[in-house]
Amino acid sequence: MRVVLDTNVLVSALLLESSPPGQLIINWRQGRFVLLTAAPQLDELMRVTRYPKIRARLKPALAGRLVNDLREVAVVVKSLPPVDVSPDPYDNYLLSIASGGEADYLVSGDKPDLLALGHHQGTKIVSVRDFITLARLPS
Repeated sequence: MRVVLDTNVLVSALLLESSPPGQLIINWRQGRFVLLTAAPQLDELMRVTRYPKIRARLKPALAGRLVNDLREVAVVVKSLPPVDVSPDPYDNYLLSIASGGEADYLVSGDKPDLLALGHHQGTKIVSVRDFITLARLPS
């Protein structure tokens, strides 16, 4: 199963490993699903984890380890088709990763925008809790 995790899910996972987003990272590292990412997401993750509000709660080494893991272990989608369907134009790159990587799921916490779409092409857009249930992942 091929999955895109919204950057907000990745940051939440870093902030609290025992949280549902944190459990997703553990399940990915255990090989329970294939994680898709791309350069724009890696750039966003590095930028967001440097925000003072986030840095105050997060050890830089944790963020660096996740970025390195994403580069080395996740599938980095190189060919990103243009997408312009999200109510938030800054989320279109996630839909592009999903399309270019032929994702089964895009997991997000973005209720008014991505989750409201429900799906994009062949990708279901779901919440963290819904994905854990649908994928029958241990939590």
